[in-house]
Amino acid sequence: MIVETEGLTKRYGPNTVLSGLDLKVAEGSVLALLGPNGAGKTTAIRILSTLTRPDGGAARVCGFDVVREGAAVRGVISLTGQYAAVDEEQTGRENLVMIARLHRFTRSAARARAVGLLERFDLVDAADRRVRTYSGGMRRRLDLAMSLVARPRLLFLDEPTTGLDPVSRTTMWDAIGDLVRDGVTIFLTTQYLEEADRLADRIVVLHNGGVVADGTADALKNSVGGTRLDLTFSCAEDASRAQAVVGGVTDGPTLSVPSDGSAVHLHRVLDDLLAARVSVSRVSTHRPTLDDVFTSLTAVAA
Repeated sequence: MIVETEGLTKRYGPNTVLSGLDLKVAEGSVLALLGPNGAGKTTAIRILSTLTRPDGGAARVCGFDVVREGAAVRGVISLTGQYAAVDEEQTGRENLVMIARLHRFTRSAARARAVGLLERFDLVDAADRRVRTYSGGMRRRLDLAMSLVARPRLLFLDEPTTGLDPVSRTTMWDAIGDLVRDGVTIFLTTQYLEEADRLADRIVVLHNGGVVADGTADALKNSVGGTRLDLTFSCAEDASRAQAVVGGVTDGPTLSVPSDGSAVHLHRVLDDLLAARVSVSRVSTHRPTLDDVFTSLTAVAA
């Protein structure tokens, strides 16, 4: 495990932000930490990246204690925060060379590393422009590139695509996916449920400082209900007649029927309704989303 926490707690005055957080993250995986504002996501990252000391519990990153061995932790991690930490008066190339030099690269090695990262993040054409001329998506890509200069084992991403347009967000997702394929472990916080669904091997949902769910996206979705067939009829009376044949729950002219999602079940339902002479206007399949999971879990835990 590249990250392990036991009973991690943090308080700010009378407010308990983390109340006994237990986490384990396998190396080479992507963990997404979800939760509403104030759930403790950023606080957890700040503790694990040695920026904030916990009030209780223990945490180890890459085998190092985050309190007693902070320097060793910082040597194997990198952090991309909610806002791009770039120097707007320098060019993209200069930003990357500066970070490489701070990591004690030689001048030639720093320049070579900058070239490689500019190519990787599709910033070659803008390499020698001042960063203040970059779009939001380009700044975030540069920020991510700067986080990778020293080739970290573990990368913390704190809401990395907040404020980006859909195209820029997809570009960032592709870049993050490439990092995972290169063996970098990703610890991600996000409020975009689609982002967690697409990127994460495992999702942990925080609420009121504690874990309320932990599992794969599919497991969490199944926990709030399985697939259902939504059958629409010409009138509420037909929906009620169909309910008497195949079960389910009606809502006006719509009938929702639990399903295993298979074509066999769909055909059986339609055949039974055809035999009963109940005509279906439209059929759609609904599978729980992470939005359903998030809403269900945070409502229960409130």
